[in-house]
This record gives sequence, C-alpha cells and structure tokens, in this order.
Amino acid sequence: MVFPQFFYGKFGSNFFAQWPNLPFVAFWASLFAIVTVAACAAIMFEKNARTVSLVLGGFLLATYCFGYLPYEILVEPYNNYLGTWASGLKEPALAGGAFIIAGSFPREANLKNTSLKWLEKLIPFGPLLFCITMVLYGVSHFLYVKPVSTLVPGWILGHIFWTYFAGAALIGLGIAIVFKIKLKLAAFLLGAMIFIWLIIIHIPLAIADPFGNKSDAFISAFSALAFCGTAFVMSGMASKNDQRIT
Repeated sequence: MVFPQFFYGKFGSNFFAQWPNLPFVAFWASLFAIVTVAACAAIMFEKNARTVSLVLGGFLLATYCFGYLPYEILVEPYNNYLGTWASGLKEPALAGGAFIIAGSFPREANLKNTSLKWLEKLIPFGPLLFCITMVLYGVSHFLYVKPVSTLVPGWILGHIFWTYFAGAALIGLGIAIVFKIKLKLAAFLLGAMIFIWLIIIHIPLAIADPFGNKSDAFISAFSALAFCGTAFVMSGMASKNDQRIT
C-alpha cells in the first residue's frame, strides 16, 4: 500500500498528514516506502521477524503520534468530525498489527537493546490499537450512513441495513477482542468479514479505478488485506486454554 508514494511523490493519506510547506516530501515519502517494504520483506522471510515487527510497529505508531495527531489537532479545520480522522486511523491499526505479528514469533534470547525491550512492552497493546480503529470505523457507519451505504454493491439488497449491520459488527467484535470475550471466534469473524469486503467491495473498486484519487481504492484494498490478516493471526494465536497475545 506504500507503492503509490513512489509514483506520486507524496505520502499516502493513511500514513502521514499533508502538512503544508513540508520540505523534501518526495524524498521522505520514498524513504518511508522503502523502509516499510524492506521491513515487510524481512517479516515474510522470517529474518529477525520479531525484532523487525517491533521496530515497524514503533515506527508507525511514532509517525501517527508525532505526524498525524498534531496535524489533526492543530491544522485540520474540521477535526471535530470523525470522517476527517478516517484515513489516518489506518496507521495505528497497522502499528497494532505489527505488534501482534511480533507477538506471534518466539521471544529472542539475550535481548539487550533497551529500545527493543521497551517496544516489547507494547505487544499486549497491539489488539487495543488495532481495535480502536475497528470500533471507530464501526461508529462511522452510523454517523455517515448514506456515504457508507454507497459502498455496498448494487446487486446486494438492503444497503442501509448492511451498513448498520457492518457498523455494529465492527464495534461488537472490536470490543470482544479487546476484552478477550471469545477471542478466537471474535477475531476469526472480524477477519472473515473484512475478507468478504475485500472480495466484493475493495478489489472491484480498485480494478475499476486503480489510479483515481492517488490510488485510494488500491490502498484501501491492501489496507483491508492487512486488517483481515491481522485478525486471522489473532485468532490463530488464541487457543482455548490461553487466549492471550504476548
């Protein structure tokens, strides 16, 4: 989802706010994309995967806290509307996902790096970071019913019903995961639901308009893929006897 940054020379709206007069934007956007792709490749091939996941999670969380939050609070004129926060909320969810992935790998022996030890302490907060976004997205389904309902494919009846249903499901499943209520089932259902959206909503939109609005549909499709993958990892980590992510 960071590849469009190479082509447009700007940060994706889900990674960094569009600060006015920010110098060397193309350079920073490309560097951000390179670092992210390299980290994901290392995790895929299990090259120091736990450490890399921790660093990636910390990097994304720091970018959100020191980049997006100040922008929304100080610059964005409509920051009292949840909709203006929507794109940026993907980043803490991705950060939480990185911490969840880190927790899925074995602890590394003789960890001496103080920064990494501090990041290790954030692993249990991964589901919370992830689910805050899920719950707030669920709330947005109730606040912006008509715009959200237009995303439901035309061949499905009851657009308004499914909008409310999806919002309630995001809120309910997000809360269930945070409080470890049927964690395995809740995380699986969340992943399955987002995967269905990926197939029937995000992929068709990305195919129909892959380059519109700086490839927003393309980015949303990969965001959905990351979210459902994160939920499935949580479900896989939660056993009947030990529903914890550490």
